[in-house]
Amino acid sequence: MAHPAEHQLAELKEFALLHARGQGMAPRQAVRILQQITNDTEGDPDSWAATWTRAGRTAASCDRHLDACAHFALARFPHHGDPVRQTAGRLLVSSFDTWRCRRGDIERLELPLADGTMACWATGLDALRPRPLIVVMGGIVSVKEQWAPVLPLLRRLGFAAVVTEFPGVGENTLTYRPDSWRMLPGLLDRLAGQATVSDTSLLALSFSGHLALNAAAEDPRIRRVLTVGAPVGAFFTDADWWPRVPGITADTLCRLTGAADRAALRTALPEYALDTERLRRVRIPVRYVASARDEIIPAGEQRLLGALPDLRVKTFDDVHGSPGHLGAMRRWLFSQLLLTRFRGGPAAPAGPAERTPAPTAGVTRD
Repeated sequence: MAHPAEHQLAELKEFALLHARGQGMAPRQAVRILQQITNDTEGDPDSWAATWTRAGRTAASCDRHLDACAHFALARFPHHGDPVRQTAGRLLVSSFDTWRCRRGDIERLELPLADGTMACWATGLDALRPRPLIVVMGGIVSVKEQWAPVLPLLRRLGFAAVVTEFPGVGENTLTYRPDSWRMLPGLLDRLAGQATVSDTSLLALSFSGHLALNAAAEDPRIRRVLTVGAPVGAFFTDADWWPRVPGITADTLCRLTGAADRAALRTALPEYALDTERLRRVRIPVRYVASARDEIIPAGEQRLLGALPDLRVKTFDDVHGSPGHLGAMRRWLFSQLLLTRFRGGPAAPAGPAERTPAPTAGVTRD
């Protein structure tokens, strides 16, 4: 019988391979590094964090700083829970800072909020010529640096763009709580005058989508939400689903919420759930990517999402985050961003070959 630590390492390798692909790392390269890792024991040279950090340092020494960022991000995966992972997190920020300083079109923001601080990478902020704002945020294991390379594209599309992190992730020192959505209006308050925050788009992936929907129910400055695999209500309340949630997800949520253990986390999670009344208040376009074989988000979320007045869902036959369909997923999200932004309303209906009967008025499934 395998030791629990072996199960944990196997799960780390499985999820990290998906995240490596999402950061543009060649599968062969990721597999080669994963084969060198024999444990997740702090201080062991063949451990998870040490091996990925070593690869990151090698890339940085060859002046491949974005490549180094991807390796350092995996070194601190799934969260910065020990000193070696914390060091990797600092190296990640440093490598990205070197890359962006050479470009000259990305700036760093450090913002104090009521209960902590958050850091962001931004482009296109201009008090004299404010642009519509887009905020990009990853989920519970995604650092801002892995999304920041899209900033130049967003600026070319006419946006002021900011990438930041989920509470407790990377340089965000906030704790993930039921009211963590207030971080987003707080961010808009701080950016007022540098961007047209009254026309804000949120590209909020996974658990960040939960914050985005909650914030959109309250803040009229948020004009559209695009998300991928966001938990809404069932993830937080479905007792039958909970035993199937990967250990990495549960343990990371313990870290971000401050829960003492998985049992304490399970007791607290129902407070985070959104209900149909809350979702009906989100009277803006919501574009949602679902994964048919999602191992984290239960299918029950789809029924609850039907309460949204203006929803379009794109489903891929994939696992959480649809890592095997990154190109198609990004094209769909960006097309929906531009359609809802420039048409000033819902996207055009899907063609006959793409459309299935909508379960609720206002819902279209691609």
